[in-house]
Amino acid sequence: MKEYGFGADLGGTTCKLGVFRTDGELLDKWEIPTDTSNNGENILKDISDSIHSKMIEMDLTKDMVQGIGIGVPGAVTPDGIVNRCVNLGWGVIEIEKDLGELSGLKVKAANDANIAALGESWVGSGRGSDSLVMVTLGTGIGGGVVVNGKILVGHNGAAGEIGHINVNEDELEECGCGNHGCIEQYASATGIVRVAKRRLAQTQRDSKLREIENFSAKDVFDLAKENDELAEEIVKEIGMLLGKMIAKVANVLNPEVILIGGGVSKAGDIIIEELQDGFYSQVFHASRETKIKLASLGNDAGIYGGMRLILED
Repeated sequence: MKEYGFGADLGGTTCKLGVFRTDGELLDKWEIPTDTSNNGENILKDISDSIHSKMIEMDLTKDMVQGIGIGVPGAVTPDGIVNRCVNLGWGVIEIEKDLGELSGLKVKAANDANIAALGESWVGSGRGSDSLVMVTLGTGIGGGVVVNGKILVGHNGAAGEIGHINVNEDELEECGCGNHGCIEQYASATGIVRVAKRRLAQTQRDSKLREIENFSAKDVFDLAKENDELAEEIVKEIGMLLGKMIAKVANVLNPEVILIGGGVSKAGDIIIEELQDGFYSQVFHASRETKIKLASLGNDAGIYGGMRLILED
């Protein structure tokens, strides 16, 4: 095992990068912009160049570096091929081969939500658990699954798409995926705002939400904590649906731990509290002891997971 390695978490706006010791110590982290021009043709070169600059700065040679582990916002096959990343402009990319040739380093790639789950299982809230599910509540809803300490990839890299589990057969509005009633339509940051606007339109009751132009999911949770009755009801509705979805996941995978991460999770313990009723109403008895906790690594989960991924071989 070599002494150093790099973790990368590639998003549509920025790429987060970290250099680590192989024992998990984060030595430095930074970001570079994601250049999506010309169908993202410069992205991998930019990542390689940035890592090489950091190696020069730290006086690291290639024989001291284990490699680069990278998470990307799309499905990644077990052999390291990305099948479309719409927000990067990519079609089919042989990311491990291409970034490996650019950098001269070994590369391992996986879906970004899976990478985050792996990071949390290594040094975050899931530390010590080799079977966990991470639910990332952001603009959308992503999921990462770790079984026996390894990412569950699936046949073509699409395992863990829990954001598109149906929780409402009667939903008429279409989800971004083309289906109706996905949990992403309710418990993502955009979904929470959608639910709140729908509820406000259905009633004349007072709520401080009416006083906030372009309110956010954070505003909904903040007002619920301040005992705004309508905001409390909205959060309870969302929590019930989220809990039922998590129960379905637990019934299939029987994880030791389920972690709630992503930007919405910054609302804190109120999320865990409000999903309990939905979870226990539908979870199979053998999975009732599943721990449900907030993730702890925040935006660093992906770079930690990337580092852990490159250590697996």
